[in-house]
Amino acid sequence: MKTVLHIDSSARPGGSEVATYGSHTRRLSGRFMRKWRERRQDDRVLCRDVGLNPPTPVSAQWIHAAFTPPTDRTLWMEAVLHESDMLVDELISADIIVAGVPMYNFSVPAQFKAYIDNVVRVGRTFGFDRARSGEPYWPLLSEMNKKLIILSSRGDFGYDPSGRVADQNHVEASIRTAFAYIGITDVQSIAIEYDEFADERLTQSIQAAENAVDALVAGLTTQSEMRINADALV
Repeated sequence: MKTVLHIDSSARPGGSEVATYGSHTRRLSGRFMRKWRERRQDDRVLCRDVGLNPPTPVSAQWIHAAFTPPTDRTLWMEAVLHESDMLVDELISADIIVAGVPMYNFSVPAQFKAYIDNVVRVGRTFGFDRARSGEPYWPLLSEMNKKLIILSSRGDFGYDPSGRVADQNHVEASIRTAFAYIGITDVQSIAIEYDEFADERLTQSIQAAENAVDALVAGLTTQSEMRINADALV
């Protein structure tokens, strides 16, 4: 059995398949989860909607508490870090993270940045030792074989690598950087484009993204089944 962490970060509450002006990322993440459940009904699913319920942004008190050794923390420090601890625990327990993250002004929504700031935690997801020879920072989740799926959407087009405005896309790149820092480097991404044009190109982009989601789920679940069968033969 695997654990899938489903994260949505769009400010729009409904998917574009059911709501006028709905969220394309919720459409894709919802489709991913439906297809996954069809193939792996027994897997555990955790849902985290940071778009509608944003994590508390990092504060001076949070930083003070996070960089205080656990044995020295006071009750107020533990209280300040309680939400972050919960988010980190969810992330650590997950085998697959499915993140719906739309492009807002060339980068991730503030709600998702707050999520990243809460889970990139010294002593929990990355290590730091200024006296360590070589690199003083190191990832703590690198041996956990986690997969990250980024499902995005963009109003314009040409944001993929080698596209006309690829240099303006700070969504996937920033997410990959943050998650690689804590040890999650197995990342795949799918995106819908042309939202602001609302014409046939958008329709085609949605269809292509949904087809890609279906193929990704089929591939990942097939890999899991093959590993299970291989383990059973050992």
